[in-house]
Amino acid sequence: MAVAEQALSGLTEAQAARRSRSPVADAFQQLLRNHLAVASGIFIIILVLIALLADVLNPYALQGYTYELRRTNQAAFAKQVLSDQNMGLGAISKGANLQGFVYILGTDGLGRDLLSRVLYGTRVSLSVAVIAASVSLVIGIVYGLISGYVGGRVDDLMMRFVDFLYGLPLLIIVILLQVYFKALTRWGEAPIWVQAILDLNAALGGLFFVFVVLGALNWIGMARITRGQTLSYKQKEFVEAARAVGASPWRIIFRHLLPNVLGPCIVTETLNIPGYILTEAFLSFIGLGVDAPTPSWGIMIQEGYQALRSNPHIIFVPAIALSVTVLAFNFLGDGLRDAFDPRLRGT
Repeated sequence: MAVAEQALSGLTEAQAARRSRSPVADAFQQLLRNHLAVASGIFIIILVLIALLADVLNPYALQGYTYELRRTNQAAFAKQVLSDQNMGLGAISKGANLQGFVYILGTDGLGRDLLSRVLYGTRVSLSVAVIAASVSLVIGIVYGLISGYVGGRVDDLMMRFVDFLYGLPLLIIVILLQVYFKALTRWGEAPIWVQAILDLNAALGGLFFVFVVLGALNWIGMARITRGQTLSYKQKEFVEAARAVGASPWRIIFRHLLPNVLGPCIVTETLNIPGYILTEAFLSFIGLGVDAPTPSWGIMIQEGYQALRSNPHIIFVPAIALSVTVLAFNFLGDGLRDAFDPRLRGT
């Protein structure tokens, strides 16, 4: 009898502690129980640090030298670098610091260090993940909130436009847009405002159009999810109370509805990030992504697949980096989805 009372009191204390937490804190505690999601989150944080500190972590401070040498010519590469630094050839005979030219992961066909290119390729993949996801999230949430809250004929027209976009082959449109913009870049004949966009794209290494086509064409799914959430919340008591006190529609949408629909939308967009990374890698693989010599995992795979038999490391290094990153975002998205599911609270 005493054991049963003790178990009941322990259960009551656990329930009281859980009720004292906010929904976000409760979801965070639920996320910490998913060890795979936590490990994936730590890995993604490490990737972010690598992307931010790529210049510091780069094992070679002489990345400005672009010599088309194979790894068998490392000695000639070292001589050229030392000569450019006015160190003289005598430094080589005396055993200068040549350990800096030992490639941990090997080199590609042009003698470029694979580790350095993978580090800088992390910037491209994470930039696409963050910016494309942010553009898709903002456009989709605003569009879905307005459509769901206003309702009526406006909702019908807005959703028919979304249905029309769903019927379009988005990947083909992305490819056609990339071909068109790259053709404009080669021709050099464009209006002033178009040329300014082309110059911006060139300054970003070809990433601007990747951001635009991925973010601006992948918001339709987010708009549908946001609209569904808005329709379920706009008849709740707190929305009716806001209307009763005279709150404007914009205040109701962005002050009361947005915080309630934001959680599921962020979780959904996290699950979409691997698709953005793979799409950028695919576009770079077929020559329609970032512009060379900007390092990208897709470009590295395209450059190395022809040497798969003789030098498999050229393709394995970026392929492993791409696969592990995509898996990490998938596992983190699954963990966030489970953490925000109220049916799994306390399990």
